[in-house]
Amino acid sequence: MENKLEILLAGASGLIGTALTKALIDDGHRPIRLVRRPAKGEDEIMWDPKNGVMDIESFDGVDAVVNLSGAGIGDKRWTDDYKKLLLSSRTRTTSLLATTLAELPSPPKTFLSGSAIGIYGDRDDEVLSEDSEIGSTFLAGLCQKWETAAQPAIDAGIRTAFLRTGIVQTPKGGALKKMLPLFKFGLGGKFGSGKQYMSWITMTDEVNAIKYLLTNDVSGPVNLTAPNPVTNETFVETLGQVLSRPTLLPVPAFGPRLLLGSEMADALLFESTRILPMALTDHGFRFEHSELEAGLRAEILGE
Repeated sequence: MENKLEILLAGASGLIGTALTKALIDDGHRPIRLVRRPAKGEDEIMWDPKNGVMDIESFDGVDAVVNLSGAGIGDKRWTDDYKKLLLSSRTRTTSLLATTLAELPSPPKTFLSGSAIGIYGDRDDEVLSEDSEIGSTFLAGLCQKWETAAQPAIDAGIRTAFLRTGIVQTPKGGALKKMLPLFKFGLGGKFGSGKQYMSWITMTDEVNAIKYLLTNDVSGPVNLTAPNPVTNETFVETLGQVLSRPTLLPVPAFGPRLLLGSEMADALLFESTRILPMALTDHGFRFEHSELEAGLRAEILGE
């Protein structure tokens, strides 16, 4: 990106937001973080999504808005109250940003709003693209409402893209960080049958894709997944090869279901989504890591 941009960023303290903020600064851009405490400097702005408080002047001079806010899907057991929080923490922030953008006389040109591949539900080995139907699971409904909350920005003519993010591979957080200790001790193995597809993406490509979408004319749903999804069995075997460890201990489904609850365990570990990033590849985006082994080696070993 040649032009230096001012980017209003919600969710900057999260796993992806932290990596994106650093990358934008390294590229010479100016990310302005939305925070829910008093701002500590010129690159922070306080807001209160719960009460609908957003300073319209915050958008002065801003070229784009990136919304990555939301409570962690895998952080807590899915009680009824936590499921409500998962939904409200996404729809409130998105709605507030979209509504505010729509009211501005000269709004930023671009709104990138978070979403996830959970929107497709459990689809076995069906090959999915952005044109595929939405699923019927809890996460599918959550993601659909999350995306719908951005409608005011679309109605106002603002280019809006939905970041349907896959399973982000980074040792700094998420699923991979939780798996690494077991696998390093040779205690890893496939989950259940291992036949369920995993649509993954390295953190490097996740960040690069978001940066690409800031300045390229892409709108609507965008699958942020590598072009080669793999089965869980293949993922586990590949991770074992990268770590030079055996992967002979399968994890029966009843264990995670007992620990996490059936709905959460199925959604995060056992449901199958075989997704292709057609919007990105059709618009010319090039992945640094199209193959899983190279991606894991880069993220884990720095190769």
